[in-house]
Amino acid sequence: MDTERIRRVVIAGGGTAGWMAAAALGKLIGKNLDITLVESDAIGTVGVGEATIPTLHVFHQLLGLKESEVMAATNATFKLGINFENWRVPGEDYLHSFGFLGKDCWACGFQHFWLKGLEQGIEYPIGDYCKEHLAAREHRFAVLPDQDRNHAYHLDATLYAKFLRKFAESHGVKRVEGKIEDVRLNADTGFIEGLQLDSGQVIEGDLFVDCTGFRGLLIEGALHTGYEDWTHWLPCDRAMAVQTESTRPAVPFTRAIAHESGWQWQIPLQNRVGNGLVYCSRYLDDEQARELLLGNIEGELLNEPRIIPFRTGTRRQHWNKNCVAVGLSSGFIEPMESTSIHLIQRNIVRMMQLFPSRGIVQADIDEFNAQTVREMENIRDFIILHYNVTDRTDSKFWRYCRSMPIPDSLAHRLEMFRESGVVFKFPPELFGESSWLQVMLGQGLMPERYHPIVDLMGDEELKSFLDNIRKGVRRQVDNLPDHRQFIDHYCKAMPA
Repeated sequence: MDTERIRRVVIAGGGTAGWMAAAALGKLIGKNLDITLVESDAIGTVGVGEATIPTLHVFHQLLGLKESEVMAATNATFKLGINFENWRVPGEDYLHSFGFLGKDCWACGFQHFWLKGLEQGIEYPIGDYCKEHLAAREHRFAVLPDQDRNHAYHLDATLYAKFLRKFAESHGVKRVEGKIEDVRLNADTGFIEGLQLDSGQVIEGDLFVDCTGFRGLLIEGALHTGYEDWTHWLPCDRAMAVQTESTRPAVPFTRAIAHESGWQWQIPLQNRVGNGLVYCSRYLDDEQARELLLGNIEGELLNEPRIIPFRTGTRRQHWNKNCVAVGLSSGFIEPMESTSIHLIQRNIVRMMQLFPSRGIVQADIDEFNAQTVREMENIRDFIILHYNVTDRTDSKFWRYCRSMPIPDSLAHRLEMFRESGVVFKFPPELFGESSWLQVMLGQGLMPERYHPIVDLMGDEELKSFLDNIRKGVRRQVDNLPDHRQFIDHYCKAMPA
């Protein structure tokens, strides 16, 4: 235990991770702290994490940010889910929406009632029993008083960082311009003492937050923490990103389009579209990837495509000594389910919950690391599901994904669902029963039976139960405006 009181916090790196950390620390616990963020204008950020999930509402509420103002400042649109195209087989698609499917009972989830309904000839898609699912398909949305916050955003990550920078600086965070040339360690403890910049200036601190991206200058470069590689389960190792002009009204969902050796994203903002290709370099080289991406986008290019190499996996420790890794320095799970900003947010909140104001305590470090690993492994399993449960055999890439060994934790979930239709969510997990259910069904995994409690409901009662839910969803969605019309009314982007 180090009994030195923590007064000086140094954030290494800007971008989304750095400025989210700065905004939260400055606003929520910064009254008695000296918070400095070091970044260099000469170092670019990845800046393509433009799709989010609904948990970002919690972060904005903590900071007291107004949704419409954040959206207007970041050219944001609403997101109700992700449409997966060609994942099970080419030519088919399914939507993984936010929100909840139907109504559960104490003994089983709604899917068991739906499964029996299929046997009875009530063959409506399961998404018809979810307001967000139906609204996404019909391009409708509105923020209504007292509604559940089951929506997320498509936003400009660079503008989001700028917005948070202004907010953080208004709460006392100091920004220092410069490249980090050396990380100074204490010879006795191995703790980080300061960051030496290219100007010669040394920024000293008590607690350091590593937001330096894939490089992990502090957590890995200085502290040699180690990395657990997950590429045997998630073989894609490169992304190519490009922005295009909008050619049609923005839809309230992200598109994830599977190709022979990876998948393509399309993220509609108010003023442009973010596009990219995630692929495996063992099966597709960069020139082929460029040709594939540019051949499957619409609108004029706004920038040249750029390549982002990555390695899926996790740091062996996310908090090591007096350094906490946040963002890409902590690990990387590919962006299929838009979890990158969520993981930034979780590490920031977790760090504040365990903040070592009276000194670094190993028990706090161990708890932080244990919670982070559990969360990342749950997300990892959910992403592997999309690749492994598929009927595609049309390329070496998909044949590998179908046949690869998977984590025991995921194999157990799949077998339980296949045999009995059961989906469980443990409290700390991000993805709930509705998410697992939609993706497993969408990828072609159907349960062999439903829960016997459903048979206590007679056929007519079951029909009435399902009809009432579906018609209720239909009425709610019919009363919603067009997605684009609501954006223009609620959060139209500010002029450049």
